[in-house]
Amino acid sequence: MREIIFDTETTGLDPKGGDRLVEIGCIEMVNRVSTGNTFHGYFNPDRDMPAAAEAVHGLSVSFLSDKPRFHERVAELLEFLGDETKLVAHNAGFDFGFVNSELEMCGLPPLGRERMIDTVAMARMRHPGAKNSLDALCTRYGIDRSHRTRHGALLDAELLAQVYVELTGGRQIGLSLAAETEISLVQTMSAPKRDRPFRPARPHQASEAERAAHAAFLETVKSPLWTD
Repeated sequence: MREIIFDTETTGLDPKGGDRLVEIGCIEMVNRVSTGNTFHGYFNPDRDMPAAAEAVHGLSVSFLSDKPRFHERVAELLEFLGDETKLVAHNAGFDFGFVNSELEMCGLPPLGRERMIDTVAMARMRHPGAKNSLDALCTRYGIDRSHRTRHGALLDAELLAQVYVELTGGRQIGLSLAAETEISLVQTMSAPKRDRPFRPARPHQASEAERAAHAAFLETVKSPLWTD
């Protein structure tokens, strides 16, 4: 089963308001294993880069000025995505919205929403009430993200690919530790018992003095419930 895990970086949050796609990173997986095949591209948005967006991904107008426009690489991108391959993204509606906006400007049909797999929705089902950002999920599953100082489409797609495997019950990072613990427990339970002197059971019956003291105490209780 072929799947594409992808992420995008943009000039803002709303493609309908004029924001543009400036980076896309795609990772190919077959049967939940990365094949090593990727697609990565930066795009000149032909507009300014808001400071808030640049602070997130670090992509400046100067850096993007000599990069191709989206339409110049769209055929290559669509060939990589394929026609029916499932497309996995974190908060996938956002990424689909931007890619489809760019495709519309190229006069091309949109990516079908039936291909979309949203890992945010998956994480909310598996971890209700917990933080489900990409950073939070990496921490939860023990995925190293120390090299992620800023958002980057290809880097985030690589991290998401590992998260996706965990969300679908795949790698189970703690499996070896659990196995070692289980082996240790079995060894402890099956270890030969040491010779110990026999000790008879301790008596637990109340003595005559204790029973007399208890009866005297009951006589002091006024209107006891057990006499109703």
